[in-house]
Amino acid sequence: MSGNTALDEINEAKANMDHIYDQPDPRAYFRELRKLEYAIPGVAKPIFQKLISKLRHQRNDTVHVLDLGCSYGVNAALLKHDLSMSELYDHWGEEVLAGIASEEVVASDLRYFSNLDEHADITMTGLDQAGSAISFAEESGLLNEGLAINLETELLPDEAMKNLALVDLVTSTGCVGYLTEKSFERLLPALTQGRSPWIGNFVLRMFPFDAIEETLKDWGYVTEKLGGQTFVQRDFASDEEQEQVLEQLCKRGIDPAGKESEGQLLAEFYLSRPAIEVAVSSIERLLAA
Repeated sequence: MSGNTALDEINEAKANMDHIYDQPDPRAYFRELRKLEYAIPGVAKPIFQKLISKLRHQRNDTVHVLDLGCSYGVNAALLKHDLSMSELYDHWGEEVLAGIASEEVVASDLRYFSNLDEHADITMTGLDQAGSAISFAEESGLLNEGLAINLETELLPDEAMKNLALVDLVTSTGCVGYLTEKSFERLLPALTQGRSPWIGNFVLRMFPFDAIEETLKDWGYVTEKLGGQTFVQRDFASDEEQEQVLEQLCKRGIDPAGKESEGQLLAEFYLSRPAIEVAVSSIERLLAA
């Protein structure tokens, strides 16, 4: 079975949420994901904040973040404005937003986010194939720049190359599996034009990461997995989804007992850094309180 075929099979185990992923505003997305207690951006936030703090201290400059699979700019809202997932669920679930057009939601959110405190030393670029979601995130002010592109099938536009050379940290909270090593192969020439950024991926346990790790290794990266920890992405959407995910985990030789068997999709955290930096400080030491 080829790598892409294997990933297609694993992806088929997950509930399909395409219908809420690329709408003009995030109301439906958050309405549906709230039912499943979608949590991974909030769970990832403290780790990303530590990495940003370390990079800010190390480089004494604004930290430029590239968020892969950014959707409506959720990670940007959490990191730039120090919001929580609960606050975002409440905001986009407000009755005042329920009956208005998407254009009014965008205008309302531009005012809402511009009135919040903002970390001026963080910039957020988002990349996602969902063009409507990217447009919302840009127009509402959550993203400083958005790239609506599917790197699995398209080349990186020439105009994106210069800005991506400034990236200090690449983040993702669930897109690996849809994004493969092919996307990283297309990103890395741009990302490594200057100083090579750190790359932090939260990856569902049913998805292999070895092909991406090998691609990163070719560019001088060493990847470490944060040992002994798993992170909740969301509840299973149905018994059928849970059964199919458990089957995929067993095929990979991963024991779901006491973990996915309890009713939630779980991720692990991988951090890839240039080899010389890993030699100085391990992932555990880097993330220690």
